[in-house]
Amino acid sequence: MSASKILVPIGFSEQSMVALNQALSIAKIKKSGVVLLSVIKEQSVIQSLFTDEKSDALKEKVKEKLDSISKEFSQKYGINIDTMVSRGKIYQQINEVADMISADLIIMGTNGSQGRSSKVIGSNAEKVVRLSKCPVITIKGEHHMIGCDNIILPIDLAKETKQKVTYALEYARYWNATIRVVSVVLKDSQEVRARLTKNMTQVKDFILNAGVKCSAELIEGEKKQTLGDFVFDYEKRFESDLIMIMTKKEELSLSNNISETARYIINNSEIPVMSIRPKESKYITGSTIAF
Repeated sequence: MSASKILVPIGFSEQSMVALNQALSIAKIKKSGVVLLSVIKEQSVIQSLFTDEKSDALKEKVKEKLDSISKEFSQKYGINIDTMVSRGKIYQQINEVADMISADLIIMGTNGSQGRSSKVIGSNAEKVVRLSKCPVITIKGEHHMIGCDNIILPIDLAKETKQKVTYALEYARYWNATIRVVSVVLKDSQEVRARLTKNMTQVKDFILNAGVKCSAELIEGEKKQTLGDFVFDYEKRFESDLIMIMTKKEELSLSNNISETARYIINNSEIPVMSIRPKESKYITGSTIAF
């Protein structure tokens, strides 16, 4: 199998099959190996005393179904697909397997929340995103374009946010996509406006010099508006296909917390979101919004 590996959790839902199609499309370009993982939820100690044999039979049936999917999609895409079935906590098994196979990307479907007022994404999806050492693409809904024309890249003042520029360049080159850099500034934040403008210009020039199409825009807003909604309004202007975000505030880069802005975007986005965990920083600076 290729040194590059994409892990795709499969729960046999519509969302997980959409995620599989997206994963195989990316794998074909990246020349990555693909591993399908189904996790059987762990049982209580009492349940396991009486259902061990049935549990083993269930595992065999799940493996059989997974192998059938692997064969079908392997022939369709011409990609070698491995399968695994494990038992335990879903998010824990996904992250453990990702570490075990040295996955460089996880792509998973998620139901998300019902309505914009919620700040809670599917518990397993959130835990995978906030604990994963590699980028995670979460896909909500059943209909998404295969490929990518426009990548939305929100930028704030944190040094860590620039880490995702490398990923944006990589994926933009796969599809000859345009990277749309965007920042949000409040109307009364003149000092922040100047710093954000400088930051965006540096990022835009870097991307253009790398030979990738890029635009940059500073959006002005009110305090009462949610930062994530600015991003959603912006991405709809370009019928975008992917949003790239960092998962944590800079001051939390050594913890396993996920920022409120990141959670809101992952939870409510109608297009795929790539969440990237910032690399550890030796120094703590001021707070950020974790775009």
